[in-house]
Amino acid sequence: DFRQANNAMNFLVGAFKQPCTISIHFADAKTRKQATIKKENGQTALVPLFQSQENIAGEVWIDPLPGKRIEHLGVKIELLGQIELSLERGHSYDFTSLVRELDFPGEILDRKVYPFEFSTVEMPYESYNGVHAKLRYVLKATVGRSFPSNIVAFQDFWVCNVSSTPEINNSIKMEVGIEDCLHIEFEYSKSKYHLKDVVIGKIYFLLVRIKIKHMELEIRRRESTGSGPNTYAETETLAKFELMDGAPVRGESIPIRLFLSPYDLTPTYRNVNNKFSVKYFLNLVLVDEEDRRYFKQQEITMYRLE
Repeated sequence: DFRQANNAMNFLVGAFKQPCTISIHFADAKTRKQATIKKENGQTALVPLFQSQENIAGEVWIDPLPGKRIEHLGVKIELLGQIELSLERGHSYDFTSLVRELDFPGEILDRKVYPFEFSTVEMPYESYNGVHAKLRYVLKATVGRSFPSNIVAFQDFWVCNVSSTPEINNSIKMEVGIEDCLHIEFEYSKSKYHLKDVVIGKIYFLLVRIKIKHMELEIRRRESTGSGPNTYAETETLAKFELMDGAPVRGESIPIRLFLSPYDLTPTYRNVNNKFSVKYFLNLVLVDEEDRRYFKQQEITMYRLE
């Protein structure tokens, strides 16, 4: 009886063990630029980098294990664009879904190589790996079977889309203050910045009646998901830049020069497929001698130039 049970167990394991390996290969993998992505386990991986309207082509390789014969209901490859929100764990939305049938039902006895091509693919949104929102593009190859289950392989790739320089890029000018205590005027030379840009500006003290200890400029990213009463926002401080240490006097002007390239920024994303948004802010923070914080936040627009 024990031997029978053992045989039955081995049969079950054998039945559910994948009888082949599937791999997806990009046609121009050797020459194409790569992007570094962070995987769920915290490790990083290199994946090919594309932009909208490019062709995505390559081959699917199916290698049966020695002595295995695979009866199948067809072979296909899909290109999927998906959004996952952590508040709806396990559920992903497909905003793009393209399919190429690669083979009719039949059987595979030894390695089979299937070429595929998706031409001028519309990929309007960039790949994004945020705190609560993820946007990914993936190729999914499937060998259809009636029993025990389909055999599936996935291959991620990354999408970045460049923009042209905005025609209108107004400066930001603002006066802020606390009545009879503090009055400052600040100015940033523009309101739209590319990812490798420099924030240039100045702060002018019109009235100083409180003891300012120091002043800093922060770059903040706000990621919001959901809509209406179910909106959930997460704000991260990506950078802190000290502008001044010590007390300013009336009439003093402090220059600002903040390089954006060292920071891991993305473009501004507004309402991506009605699922999430990513916005950036410059936050001016003043700290007085009693450690009270006064701040003024101003939204800026980020875009990708190259």
